[in-house]
Amino acid sequence: MADTRFLVVRNDEEQYSIWAADRDLPAGWCDAGFTGSREECLAHVDEVWTDMRPRSVREQTA
Repeated sequence: MADTRFLVVRNDEEQYSIWAADRDLPAGWCDAGFTGSREECLAHVDEVWTDMRPRSVREQTA
């Protein structure tokens, strides 16, 4: 598992997660354009996902 590559994935609500690169993406999620180790992907998610509210909630409160 240490050499497993991961993808950063994002759903329609602009929520992020990571997914094993060798598996099919789950329904409703797309590749967010970053691949790396588990730790690298989690660090990337920390950088880019600065507002944890779902997109629909952000739009309602804007």
